[in-house]
Order: sequence, then structure tokens, then C-alpha cells
Amino acid sequence: MTSLDKPTTEETSADTSADDARAVTEAALFEAFGGVRGMIETVLPGLLFVSIYTVNKNLHMSAFAALGVALAMVVVRLARRDTVKHAFSGVFGVGFGVVFAMMTGNAKDFYLPGMLYTLGLALAYIVTAMAGVPLIGLMLGPVFKENLSWRTRNPGRKKAYTKASWAWGLILLAKCAILFPLYWWADTTQLGWVLVALKIPPFLLAVYLTWVFLAKAPPPIDVFAEMEAEERAEEERKAAASGESEGAPAGRHRRES
Repeated sequence: MTSLDKPTTEETSADTSADDARAVTEAALFEAFGGVRGMIETVLPGLLFVSIYTVNKNLHMSAFAALGVALAMVVVRLARRDTVKHAFSGVFGVGFGVVFAMMTGNAKDFYLPGMLYTLGLALAYIVTAMAGVPLIGLMLGPVFKENLSWRTRNPGRKKAYTKASWAWGLILLAKCAILFPLYWWADTTQLGWVLVALKIPPFLLAVYLTWVFLAKAPPPIDVFAEMEAEERAEEERKAAASGESEGAPAGRHRRES
């Protein structure tokens, strides 16, 4: 290999920086969306509901079994002192489903709150992307320690967040386009199994596209590090000013003597 063929220090440093940025992006997405455990907690209550209902068509047993397992997952997270936001969101979703189904007596209504939430979330992604304040950026900004700096100081990341929000919105709309007709025309077990099957693949596709867009975007601006640096600089300026003010009287005293 000639000297021209060998990678330069700058190229190696750039490659390392890019790898680090991708690793940070992967870790942040994993944290933000709950990872494998979060997906299990999302799928398990609905899977339990449709499994029991398929066997015995008992709405009460199916609903309370789903709610029980959702609560059990929260208890396990609390006992292990883990983050409970994903488990709690699952409990609320299952709880609303149980209330709807019990009020109407229609087992399909167990799924209705979650379907309406998915539709609302899809519209929120699209509307915020069109408005220039993409929801994905609002969600992931604090995770990347950049807060809202991407809006005005990092146009490349704003563009990536906008693309990601469009991806999430369109994927969730496509999911709704499948589920809502089934809500009207299919029976409870058919709707339930299709809904369980559509829990993970669209989610993984949206997360993957988000990773692709962000991996190609400029790195985030760490506003927390900037604030800490400004605080240190301010403390140093105060210390320097204090030292100068203490040294000035001593100098005058020597001149007078």
C-alpha cells in the first residue's frame, strides 16, 4: 500500500466519529422506544386477550387477564427500579380498552382506544412535520441532549427529524387503513390476531427509518455541555475579577509606602 492509499489521520478520525454518532443514535432510539422489553410489554396484553377470547369467548376473563398481566409488568419494573413509562402506557391503554369493552359489551371495543390513539398519533406526526416542528424531534431532542437546538442551529437534523416524522405518520396511517375496516367487518378474533401481528413490524420499520435518517444527519449539539461550559467560564471570570480587585489595593499600598 502506498502512502496515497493509506487512510489519513483525519479520515480515520472522521470514520470513528461517524461510528460513534451511529452508536449514540442506536442507543438513544433503544432508550426512547423501550427496546425489546418495551415491545414485549406492548404486545403481551393484547396477545393474552385475543388468545383467551379465541378459546372461550369470555369477554370478562379475557379483559381482566390482559389488565392483570399489564399491571404485573409494572410491578416487576417497580421492584427492579427500572423505567416504568412504557409499562405504565401499556396499563393505561389496556385499562381504557377494558372500560370501553365493558361499557358496550362488544369485545372488539377492547381494541378501539388503541386504534384511535394510533390514528391520532399518525396525524400528530404528519401535522407537526408540516408545521416545521416534527414530533420525533420533540421526543428525541432531550434524549440526545440537544433539546430544541436542532430547530434553529442544526438544519440538517431538523430535516432528518422531519423525514422521520413523515415516516412514522405514514406508516401508522397505513396500519390504521388496515385495522379500521377490520373493526367494522371482521369478528373480534380476526381483528385481534391481525392487530397483534401488526404491533411490531410497522414499529421496527419506523425505528429503522428514523435511525437511517439520523445516522446521516449532522451530530446533535449538546446544549447541556454548552451550558456547563458557560457556567465554568463565568465562574473563572468571577474568580479572575475577584483576584484583580484584591490585588489592586495591595499595589496601591506598596506605592504609598
